[in-house]
Order: sequence, then C-alpha cells, then structure tokens
Amino acid sequence: MSQDDILQSTKTVIQGLEALKNEHGKMLENILETPPTSPKDANKIEEKAGLLRKSMDMIELGIGEAQVMMQLGNHLQNLEAEKHKLRTQVKRLCQENAWLRDELATSQKKLHDCEQSNASYSVELEHLKFLKDVKQYDVNDNNSSTTNTSSGQTADLVNDLFPTDDDAYMDQQSVQERNQSYADLMMTPSQSASGSFISSTGYEIPARLKTLHNLVIQYASQGRYEVAVPLCRQALEDLEKTSGHQHPDVATMLNILALVYRDQSKFKEAAALLNDALAIREKTLGHDHPAVAATLNNLAVLYGKRNKFKEAEVLCKRALEIREKCLGSVHPDVAKQLNNLALLCQ
Repeated sequence: MSQDDILQSTKTVIQGLEALKNEHGKMLENILETPPTSPKDANKIEEKAGLLRKSMDMIELGIGEAQVMMQLGNHLQNLEAEKHKLRTQVKRLCQENAWLRDELATSQKKLHDCEQSNASYSVELEHLKFLKDVKQYDVNDNNSSTTNTSSGQTADLVNDLFPTDDDAYMDQQSVQERNQSYADLMMTPSQSASGSFISSTGYEIPARLKTLHNLVIQYASQGRYEVAVPLCRQALEDLEKTSGHQHPDVATMLNILALVYRDQSKFKEAAALLNDALAIREKTLGHDHPAVAATLNNLAVLYGKRNKFKEAEVLCKRALEIREKCLGSVHPDVAKQLNNLALLCQ
C-alpha cells in the first residue's frame, strides 16, 4: 500500500470510530435516562453504563492514535516534499558547479596560452635584439678588418675567441688582464669562403661564435653581466639543440661563458665549465689536440687564481707536452707555456 492509501484508510477508520462513539454516547444516555424498577435493575444499568464508558474511552484512544498517524503522514509528506526540493537545489548547484569548472578550465587554458605566447614573444624579442647587436657589431668588425688588412696586420682570430688569463696572471699584470687573450685553440686559422675560421687541423670555428664572443666581451667590459650571461646561456642552449652537447662549438661556447664568470670572480663556476669543455674537446678532437692544450692552460690559470698550485702545475705540464708534440719545441706558444710553468713552480 502506498502512503496515500494508508492515509485514506486512516480517515475512514476515524470516521467509523466517530460514528461508533456517537452511537455509544446515545446508548449511554438512554440507559442513564431509564429509571430502575428494582435494585437488581439498577445494578445492571450501572454495569452496562460502565461497559459503554470503557468502550467509549477505547474508541477515543483509537481516534487519537489515528489522528496522530494522520499528522505523522502529513509530516512525512512535508519532509518528502522538502527532500525533493533540496534534491532539486543540489542538482542545480551541481550543474552550476560543473559550469563553473568548465569556465575555470577554459580561463586557465587561456591564461596558459597567454603565458606561453608572452614567453615566446619575450624570447623572440631577445633574439631580435641579439641579431640587431650582432648585425651592428658585424658591420663594425668588417670595417675594422678592412682597416687592419690594408695596414698589413694579420690577427690570430682564433686566439681572440677567449681572452687570456694565463699571460695576465703569469706576468702579474692585472691592469692588462682583460686586454690579453686566451689561446683558445692555439693554432693559426685561415678564413673560409663561408666566413668561418678553419684551423690547421681542419676544425672549423663558426664566425658567429667569434662575433658572439666579441659582443659578450663588449657587454662584460661595460659591466653588463645581466645581459652577457643570458646571451651566452641562450646561445649554448641553441648549440646543444642543433649540434648536441658533445660538439666542439659547445666547448667553445662553454669557454666564452667561463670567461664571463671569471670576470665576475666566480672561479668555481668557471672551472666547472672549463672542465666540461675539456671533456668535450678530448672526446671530439682527441687528447693531443692543441685546443685541448689551450683548455688545459686556461684551467691551470683558473686553478692558480684559486691557489690550487699543485693541480695547476699538473695541467700546465700536460698542456706543455701536447704543444711540444703538436707544434715543436721551438714554437712561441711552447715558450709561453714554459714561462707559465716556471711561474707556477716559483
């Protein structure tokens, strides 16, 4: 039976009990109005009246219980209606929450896209600024090269790839330290038709690295390390993406970045970069390559600045052995290396 059927049956029972109560009331009135003819009749009348009163009390109790059931049923109906109303509200709130989640996801996606676009535009802007500076520096460098050629001066371009600390340190000339250069590959280059520089062993040094190095030196000399360091790191990342980490150009770029750190007196970071460059050059060019000797010499100078003279002496001796083997014992670079070793041994 449904709840409505139960309520309807309860109403019918209440009506029947009300009718029975009225009937018992009339019977009680009739009995009480009838005069007794004898004491025995009076007792019977009193007994009947008691039974009727008891029945009426039970009928009233049943009516009260039925009314309580009716009220309870109505209350349950109200609760069910309230429950249905709350369920409807919850459903609507869930739908609204789902819509808000979709809106949040869309907004987050738009924000992420905007951040990516902003980062891409920032990188592109920095790249364009770099290209502008490189182009401007190339023009100045070409004009300077033309003047130097007409005057008969032939500069060793590869030696300018990494300004030296070895001669500056070993000669104790701190004032001229920035003006001297590392012998980065320690060999005389020739310029190819593409504008790159090719050493006597066939290793080609891209002209863009030469230009980039000069640009970094310009920024470093102005104290603009906040520009020079990101410029080196961006160029290093581009080289690693295009050529891989184990490439001679990456080693050259590591040397350039080590120079910037050296100028900032960050000798520990510079030494780590030079060690990485040394490992790359040994793997790609061979253990007896002049470029390996140059890196060993630069690393020895850096160890000397950190007062690690024993380590510096070992590196300097190894660089001397390589240069004597590749260049001969009467080469000027061998003489410089001997001078550096002598100063370290003092």
